[in-house]
Amino acid sequence: MDDDAPQVRELFIVVNRLLSPPDLGDAFEVYIKRALAEEIDRITDYYGQREGGFWVAIKDDTLVGTFGLERASPEAMELRRMYVGPGARRRGIARLMLRFAEDECRRRQIFRLQLSASELQEAALSFYRNSGYHLMREDLAQIGSNKTVGAGLRRFYFEKCL
Repeated sequence: MDDDAPQVRELFIVVNRLLSPPDLGDAFEVYIKRALAEEIDRITDYYGQREGGFWVAIKDDTLVGTFGLERASPEAMELRRMYVGPGARRRGIARLMLRFAEDECRRRQIFRLQLSASELQEAALSFYRNSGYHLMREDLAQIGSNKTVGAGLRRFYFEKCL
């Protein structure tokens, strides 16, 4: 994983800047900086401390996707940082990563996978619904963290029993 750290960092920044609407550019930059410091630049420790892991998808020696799993509760894991690079989308990479994440949960004897996405991630929202994830709740994220930009963005929380 450490060998992939610069590419993981770059993919995180690129994807989040692409998601950012012009009026939320400053909020996204604050979020990116915070997430880099608290999570992305220390992925091995971050996910290790949360009984999880972090994986990358490589195609032709290039990192094209990422995702992490962290413990959400004794019975569930949370899918995090599921990103596919802009040039590698619509090729089934997300589907393969999601299947791997679900299989990893089952391997760990954890049979619920949770995730969240913001209103700006329309393709992801559709993908998760079509993959059998059920909406559990939604809210307006007012406060930023390493998991959310905040800024009043609507966030959707999903779960799937595996």
